[in-house]
Amino acid sequence: MDTITPTNLQERDKAVNWHPYTQMKTADNIIPIVKGKGLYLFDNEGKKYMDVVSSWWVTLHGHSHPYIAQRIFEQLNTLEQVIFAGFTHEPATQLSERLLKLLPANQDKVFYSDNGSTAVEVALKMCIQYAHNQGKEKTKILAFKNAYHGDTFGAMSVSGKSYWTKPFESRLFEVVFIDTPNADNLQKLQSQIKDIADEVACFIYEPLVQGAAGMLMYNAEDLDSLMKFCREQEILMIQDEVFTGFGRTGRLFAANYLTEQPDIMCFSKGLTGGTMPMGITTCSKAIYEAFWSDDKYKTLFHGHSFTANPLACTAALASMELLLKEETQMNIKRISQQHSAFIKVLAAHPQVENARQIGTILAFDFKTGHGTSYFNEIGKQLYNEFLKRGIIMRPLGNVMYLVPPYCATSEELDFVYRNILEVLDEFIG
Repeated sequence: MDTITPTNLQERDKAVNWHPYTQMKTADNIIPIVKGKGLYLFDNEGKKYMDVVSSWWVTLHGHSHPYIAQRIFEQLNTLEQVIFAGFTHEPATQLSERLLKLLPANQDKVFYSDNGSTAVEVALKMCIQYAHNQGKEKTKILAFKNAYHGDTFGAMSVSGKSYWTKPFESRLFEVVFIDTPNADNLQKLQSQIKDIADEVACFIYEPLVQGAAGMLMYNAEDLDSLMKFCREQEILMIQDEVFTGFGRTGRLFAANYLTEQPDIMCFSKGLTGGTMPMGITTCSKAIYEAFWSDDKYKTLFHGHSFTANPLACTAALASMELLLKEETQMNIKRISQQHSAFIKVLAAHPQVENARQIGTILAFDFKTGHGTSYFNEIGKQLYNEFLKRGIIMRPLGNVMYLVPPYCATSEELDFVYRNILEVLDEFIG
């Protein structure tokens, strides 16, 4: 039989590519994107789409930002890659210096990796080996129910049990899952933690917003109380800011809402402005010193081929410069205020439940009468309806959300808000 060679991008893609979080047999046609500019992505037929989910929450300043592109181009012609074991370079050192100045004062060292999952893997290994290097074996880890920290095995282990992790459950390590804190359960959580504190290597959490769980939000004051208790119990804390970092919550980091400081922090997504993959794990001096030894077996044996890649570091530096500009900070404030005003309108709609917002993150549940579920079919219907309108929204089942890049104008956001209300009206009854 003769083989038919695919001719268009959709057909070629289908012949060779396997897409993430996609059931390929039943998936709709993949949309070929040929260009991005600012808030917009353009397909191969010239249609443009408003990327109000920042391409999986990574794009901070809009697509193809000229300043980031120019900085990467200049670095590409200088140094594109060098092994980071035994060598260093200016972009990595400068990025570490600048980032640490923005983080809680106890953050002292930077470890580079490739993405959010690997940033979490590094953090978990730091905590487990921290105990081991001191002659202790701690087997338990604390995490929140409904957590999501990534798709590698360590990250899956500390993520809430779900259909995503079910095939691998026998291979995941021991984790104690607890509820997110509130005024009613804090004392119970403290009692639960105290009973096992001596066995706990660390507590890992998404601060203020559990993104993949459906943009679940909880109070900074309650997290502070829980962190303070964990500190008293000498439990190390990993703050996963992969999603919440770099302005998403309305402040530079979710840490800026807290008085307590974590021992370790994880970053990715917006780190490079969405331009290139990179992960970062930062830690306190105390963590670092547990590995500082004449004993070579106390080394942190972890690394990636592209650790501290000069191009990614340069992209992160350029993105950080843009983020700290007064114009960007004003845009973040404006978007946050627009969301706050729209939430009041949204909350009154009969098709909406649990409208919520923090900073540039806005979310609500599409009322189905059956609670919330990632696998709710309404998500696919809503996704396609917004695509027809030139808006990219990727519902988490019946949970709708907006996480726009900071270049989104007031007029563009108003357009999205109007379309949300129109779609909600269409689905009534």
